[in-house]
Amino acid sequence: MHSVLLPELGEGIKKATVACWHVKEGDQVQADDDIVELVTDKATFNVPAGNAGTVRNILIKEGQDATIGAPLAVIV
Repeated sequence: MHSVLLPELGEGIKKATVACWHVKEGDQVQADDDIVELVTDKATFNVPAGNAGTVRNILIKEGQDATIGAPLAVIV
């Protein structure tokens, strides 16, 4: 099991908003697949899965904020 965490996005950025999920629960992903788009007041970022597997849970829904290091999804 692997948690996809909200990564460091830049100096001074402490949180981001989930703009769009590119996957849904149950989807198969590869490690380098971009799975979620995040928006901050400075830029838009895509976050890769990090590990290959199946998206088990999406923990932060579109439109919700998360802080750096927070789990966004679980891949098994």
